[in-house]
Amino acid sequence: MAGAFGITLLCSWLFFTCIVQAQTGPIDVTQLGAKPDGSADMSQVLADAWKQACNSTTASTILIPKGTFLLKEASLAGPCKAPVEIQIQGIIKAPEDPAQISKDNEWMTIKYVDQLTLSGGGTLDGQGAKAWTQNECRVKTECSKLPNTLSLNFVNNTVIRDLTSLNSKLFHVNLFGCNNITFQHFTITAPGDSPNTDGIHIGHSTGVVITDSNIGTGDDCISIGDGAKQVNISKVTCGPGHGISVGSLGRYDNELPVEGIFVTDCTISGTLNGVRVKSWPAAKSGSATNMHFEGIIMQNVSNPVIIDQEYCPNNQCTNTAPSSVKIAQVSFKNITGTSATPAAVTLLCSKSIPCDGVEIADIDLAYNGNQGNVSSNCANVKPALSGKLNPPICANATIPAQAA
Repeated sequence: MAGAFGITLLCSWLFFTCIVQAQTGPIDVTQLGAKPDGSADMSQVLADAWKQACNSTTASTILIPKGTFLLKEASLAGPCKAPVEIQIQGIIKAPEDPAQISKDNEWMTIKYVDQLTLSGGGTLDGQGAKAWTQNECRVKTECSKLPNTLSLNFVNNTVIRDLTSLNSKLFHVNLFGCNNITFQHFTITAPGDSPNTDGIHIGHSTGVVITDSNIGTGDDCISIGDGAKQVNISKVTCGPGHGISVGSLGRYDNELPVEGIFVTDCTISGTLNGVRVKSWPAAKSGSATNMHFEGIIMQNVSNPVIIDQEYCPNNQCTNTAPSSVKIAQVSFKNITGTSATPAAVTLLCSKSIPCDGVEIADIDLAYNGNQGNVSSNCANVKPALSGKLNPPICANATIPAQAA
């Protein structure tokens, strides 16, 4: 009798355990009706899974298993009652035609969420090739905006790890109004000629960490816009692309300051620029301060080190006044490798507001081409110099008397 009673207790305990596991297991989108065939739209299924996870009072996981899933668009909004993880093991594909993405011109948007994790080893495939032929923004100031792949708006305390963004139509990732965001083991892939496909764009956000990641795309690997503060980038491999950039700044009214940018131990290969700070020639004010680039390896990079306060792509400038963006407390240290152009270091600061507190130390950049000797080009800046300097830096630089 006692044995039977014990078996009954054991069975009851096992049954209870099974119930608890069923209740606390991941929310598998295939069990809600998503089909991994690459053609059935999973937009409503993902919305339903998100609603279930976001309303849970305990931590929840949404599972997108291996397979190929079509997602026309998603807008996942909080606040949620507990942490949520979206585990992407498969491939999520966007529609090839950007006209099929209607909501605010964004493909996958997550907003007003705290304690989010995106993980799983899967891929967000923006299927951007068709859209790239429709992109006129690189040559026109008035143009139709294509959708980003992943937009995080007002998202806090979040980790994105072990994921790939492939062939975005516009930016791969766009951050706005975020705090404490970490990217780790994140891969971004698009052709070097895919237009305006910035890897990770950071705007109005604080405490962003990007580490142990590989980014190759058609524009800036990482672009840092106004209002970005305390951004730490380390152990990133960048290329193809346009390098790692602060800016462009000074194009719009009421831009917020950029403060505290740290780029360390990165490798940049075959890009149009290396590490860059850029602002438009215009009367619109702004500032970028406390920026440090250190321990960077350049491999056949055009313009490896550049401050460009005359940034004007495709002759879009309507105002030829000097830039009113103040650049200060900038250091470039321990930068080595090869330049694809003779001008290995270019510091073109504003005539009306020269750069302050620029430090250059231990630069060793070789140029093996046939267009002359490796050189530097400087204006409106007098940097503090130390260590080995190849090329010689700013030997003839001056600051205009009226601005000194």
